[in-house]
Amino acid sequence: MTSPSLVSFLSAASAGAADPAGPPAWMQFLPLVAMGFIFWFLILRPQMRRQRDHQATIASIKKGDQVVTAGGLIGKVLRVDEHYVDLELGPNVKVKAVKSTIGDIVPAGGATPAND
Repeated sequence: MTSPSLVSFLSAASAGAADPAGPPAWMQFLPLVAMGFIFWFLILRPQMRRQRDHQATIASIKKGDQVVTAGGLIGKVLRVDEHYVDLELGPNVKVKAVKSTIGDIVPAGGATPAND
């Protein structure tokens, strides 16, 4: 059995909990949206750009290019297929590599020596 004063106290306390002077509910999600935007702008967007550049590099491979595979092997392109590339790693050493595992095309003339 509750007394009428206890009931009126509880109802007054619950009415006071919904204070209209507090911040709106959407303000609680604003930091999450800001973190999502920062994550997108600093991490996802540059990664997508790198992936797009890599795909363009892979598409531009032609016979005679010198390439580096993802495993670190350097070879000369003998034949380019839709999915595969035939590489010559040395005299009488030919391998077939998956085209997407090509890391980069080595510029003509090679790299300059470290002591120059």
